[in-house]
Amino acid sequence: MAAKMGSFFFLFAIIFIFCCKFTPTDAYDSLDPKGNITIKWDVMQWTPDGYVAVVTMFNFQQYRHIQAPGWTLGWTWAKKEVIWSMVGAQTTEQGDCSKYKANLPHCCKKDPTIVDLLPGTPYNQQIANCCKGGVLRSWVQDPDNAASSFQVSVGAAGTTNKTVRVPKNFTLQAPGPGYTCGIAKIVKPTRFVTADKRRTTQALMTWNVTCTYSQFLAQKTPTCCVSLSSFYNDTIVNCPKCTCGCQNNITRPGSCVVPNSPYLASAVTASEDKDPYKPLVQCTSHMCPIRVHWHVKLNYKEYWRVKISITNFNFKMNYTEWNLVVQHPNLDNITQLFSFNYKSLTPYAAINDTAMLWGIKYYNDLLMEAGPLGNVQSEILFRKDSSAFTFDKGWAFPRRLYFNGDNCVMPPPDAYPWLPNSSPKQMKSNHLHRLIALFLTSLTVLLVSI
Repeated sequence: MAAKMGSFFFLFAIIFIFCCKFTPTDAYDSLDPKGNITIKWDVMQWTPDGYVAVVTMFNFQQYRHIQAPGWTLGWTWAKKEVIWSMVGAQTTEQGDCSKYKANLPHCCKKDPTIVDLLPGTPYNQQIANCCKGGVLRSWVQDPDNAASSFQVSVGAAGTTNKTVRVPKNFTLQAPGPGYTCGIAKIVKPTRFVTADKRRTTQALMTWNVTCTYSQFLAQKTPTCCVSLSSFYNDTIVNCPKCTCGCQNNITRPGSCVVPNSPYLASAVTASEDKDPYKPLVQCTSHMCPIRVHWHVKLNYKEYWRVKISITNFNFKMNYTEWNLVVQHPNLDNITQLFSFNYKSLTPYAAINDTAMLWGIKYYNDLLMEAGPLGNVQSEILFRKDSSAFTFDKGWAFPRRLYFNGDNCVMPPPDAYPWLPNSSPKQMKSNHLHRLIALFLTSLTVLLVSI
């Protein structure tokens, strides 16, 4: 009996540890398993009381980017360090620098908060990859703008790689919550190759910090949903009701606004005063800022065509450099894509069933706020794969859709538009046709016998 009780408690302990370790907020994306933002801190020069470092943020996420108002980076100093000066970025507060009489440091806070400088900053305050207003593009969409850098001169710190202490408690807002940063790890010093590739230099010391994204931490409710329709069925499957919240003017007044309402402007202003990152959406049954509509449009002998429409119901936000990730088994047979850019993603190596779509520069890469212009659309022409193609059982609809890196809520599978020969109406119609055919056959036989 004691042995059984011991085994039970051991099993319970294993389950408890497993549940504690793998929480719902674990940041793992099966379509981008290696995606993260890496912060590289390169010490380039020792000074009498510290060092000069170049800090670079690399966005290694394939389809998730940081848009305006941009990133905010924070940490806690390990000792009593101060920031003497910065190039390409600035702290939001100076802190208490009263003990310094002559030259005042840029920041004396124990936990500084850093923001990027804006475009148009004077050249003497810039370094390479700075001054983008905190905007970081995704790695696939725009790799040339997927990094952001600044230079920082640190005082009251160690002056050798044995006395320097790495900062702690890194945080990244982009611009709201969602990212969790690990501890700083000292790595091999970064090597730099000159433009003519004839000389290599290296940092005096380097440490890395990895930050990963979790949609569970970013927002309490989903941010987008999917609706479906097809040419072979009159049914339009809307986004599930209350996908991103419900209309409730009693407990949540002003949670949505009717289009063309005279109160729209005042509602936007009031919403910005309360929470600048919370969307103010158009009143709909689903209450989502973004809806993606997938319409199976045409069927040819060797091809089939789909129309994709993305609608913005958010009155407060234009989505710059938006993107859409689609998972569907026929994506390895895309023949033509109209008015969108396309790149195949292969998160599962040999399986090519995931694609990233985004707008064409200066044409439809900006998804305007809610209104008549808040819509972009395209069509995709697929070649049929005879071994897999079918319109039956919802095969023609996507398995998953991500908008700007966030998973969109799909309708339940039993609500998908079905083929006519499987619908109740069609079954009754077919039964009636069979009865008529049987009656005509019987009548013909009777007439012939007469």
